[in-house]
Amino acid sequence: MATLPAQFAGVTVVTKANVYFDGKVVSHSVLFADGSKKTLGLIYAGSYHFGTDAAERMEIVAGACKVTLDGQTAVKSYGAGEFFDVPAKSGFTIEVAGGVAEYICSFLT
Repeated sequence: MATLPAQFAGVTVVTKANVYFDGKVVSHSVLFADGSKKTLGLIYAGSYHFGTDAAERMEIVAGACKVTLDGQTAVKSYGAGEFFDVPAKSGFTIEVAGGVAEYICSFLT
């Protein structure tokens, strides 16, 4: 289980939200002084597919979800404090059965 940060210091937050699937997935971009970027977001109940350009690490802050990476048939469950990695130029399907899953998405190099 990962230790998730409770806050980020010395960052710039983009106020315009990233809104997907008619508002069922919403995030805000956080820009760091070293040039790295993360998004912090909420995923409401439903099933959603995302494509990736860069490799990503999705850390679940609260709630729970099930994930299937593109090209795989295995469905894996993740809860608060857990993470999964998604390769670049790939994608994943994420399902939240109920409530809201909160996440941090880190773009990996």
